[in-house]
Amino acid sequence: MEISEIVTRAFEEKFGKKPDHLASAPGRVNLLGEHVDYNDGFVLPAAINLATRIAFSSSGSEKSTLVALDIDYDETTFDLKGVFDKKDSNGRMLSEWSRYPAGMAWALNEKGLEVNGMNAVFSSDVPRGASLSSSASVEMAFGKAWQKLGGWDIPPMQLALIGQRAENAYVGMNCGIMDQFASACGEKDRLLLLDCRSLEYRTLPLPEDVAIVIADTSVRRTLVSSAYNKRRESCEEAVRLLKTKIPSLKSLRDISVEDFEKLSGLLPAETEMRARHVVYEIARTSRSIPLLESGDVEAFGQLMNECHASLRDLYEVSGPELDLMACLAQPLKGCLGARQTGGGFAGCTVNLVRKEYTDEFSQMLSTQYESKTGLHPAVYICEASKGAEILY
Repeated sequence: MEISEIVTRAFEEKFGKKPDHLASAPGRVNLLGEHVDYNDGFVLPAAINLATRIAFSSSGSEKSTLVALDIDYDETTFDLKGVFDKKDSNGRMLSEWSRYPAGMAWALNEKGLEVNGMNAVFSSDVPRGASLSSSASVEMAFGKAWQKLGGWDIPPMQLALIGQRAENAYVGMNCGIMDQFASACGEKDRLLLLDCRSLEYRTLPLPEDVAIVIADTSVRRTLVSSAYNKRRESCEEAVRLLKTKIPSLKSLRDISVEDFEKLSGLLPAETEMRARHVVYEIARTSRSIPLLESGDVEAFGQLMNECHASLRDLYEVSGPELDLMACLAQPLKGCLGARQTGGGFAGCTVNLVRKEYTDEFSQMLSTQYESKTGLHPAVYICEASKGAEILY
């Protein structure tokens, strides 16, 4: 049974009638440009055909009652007044999952957009904690739902920025804009090239004969904020030190590979490693543009392989399972490139695979990984998909 049907039936059982509307928002995978968003770099994500679906109707009151099917049918009810204190209608602190939709209600209200009470049931096939932006897909789906009930309209990028605000200031996760952007602005069969400084973006073609295959290591480690913050601090330290020679430098995005090689001796060893990854990764993403435009997926796949090695050896955000998964995938027939995706340490790899080999590739990768680890990986054959929308 498809997710749309599951949430629709569950809504009928809970609220005694069919929902008026169905909202959908995809997860995302990033093909190139990892850990460069907070360095004003370029990222290359795609929305994928794994998504959050919400069956919903107006509640006819100020209260919103939400049911999360994937979290044991857990239910919460809140109104806008309680949302400001992160409390439900009974005065209890909101649960962890409910802070994502509640945060959207808070952030939309902060922008002066009407937020009406809703009854909603939602589910997702975006795996949680797998670096595929399950939280952003929830935020964007609820954003579209409140947009439908409120009768207002804003551009997708503005909705993404509101979602980022919700996650930063309400949920408390200091993420960049990429996840919400990809979920809101995704286009079918297109990759998204985002300039994280100007927020300008364009789309690039994904060749028809190529599929995005996501391999979930089935290992979950929360991105330790101290490790994430330490890497950000290393990048900021690199900028401070390099500014002594390039006063106009605002971020690592502003230094060329050539100038970095001349000046890298100014940096302490660990700082130099972190900065080297960022400078070269931004360059890799820029180099990928003409390759995709000309359909040279072999060369693009090689950039993905280089990215994984850099994340592993220089930025040190990989993990044994991610390394094994990428190492097993790269020599398989039909594989053009394989690397970890997302924040790192655990989660998923992204693989670019010729469509004629996707089934064979998925089976071989799964079998080899399981034989070496005893873990059964989930493998998803994906396509670049449309962003958040109201289905009816």
